[in-house]
Amino acid sequence: MNTKGKISIKESKPKMTASAVMRLAGVSAVLAGLCFIVIGMFHPLNVPEAVTTATWVNVHIFAFALGFFGLFGMAGLYVRQAEKSGWLGLAGFLLFTVWMALVSGFSFVEAFILPRLATEYPAFVEGFLGVFSGAPSQIDFGILPTLSKIADIMYLLGPLLFGLATFRAGVLPRWAGALFVVGATLAPVGALLVSPEHQPLVMVPNGLAMAWLGLTLVFERRVKTSPSLIDQRTGMPEASKVA
Repeated sequence: MNTKGKISIKESKPKMTASAVMRLAGVSAVLAGLCFIVIGMFHPLNVPEAVTTATWVNVHIFAFALGFFGLFGMAGLYVRQAEKSGWLGLAGFLLFTVWMALVSGFSFVEAFILPRLATEYPAFVEGFLGVFSGAPSQIDFGILPTLSKIADIMYLLGPLLFGLATFRAGVLPRWAGALFVVGATLAPVGALLVSPEHQPLVMVPNGLAMAWLGLTLVFERRVKTSPSLIDQRTGMPEASKVA
């Protein structure tokens, strides 16, 4: 048997390196940030009349995609600074990603189901929108109103804690972390002081922050380990450096 030939074939197969995974996470974070910005700039009012419009459907498709890209992107951002961000970073990461998962589920219904029910079951559509606005409904949506309130709290605390952890860690751009804090602070202020049609704009700072951090992961240069950096006692790299 040609053992050498088999070994050379195996070695020629491309390998997914940690650096490549981190860059993919960065791309996902950028896409999630863009989703935030689109939602913030174009989200229509939560009224039954808007449900059948193209703007409504497209915005909630972006909101659904936010959950997909955001989970992977946030994982990369957290792992990159996990050692220095501590429990604050972990708490922010968990709260923010669980919020994204909840929003993704709600948005799937809003994008693909509500428009089909708007004509035949308007009471259901109005009641589902009331889950988020707090408007009373004759339809019992079970645990959904409670999940909506929990998601609101997660959206306040998640970016706030993750932004503070990012700023304190200093591994990724500190001012991107500060933008997360600004976005979290604007959310309750906007709910009280800004007109309903402009309230979604408070999501834009979070989108900018996430895209900024994602670009940092994408273009971050990593120094390859050379033989001189190998610890002779353990056979492991002495240290990993980022230029």
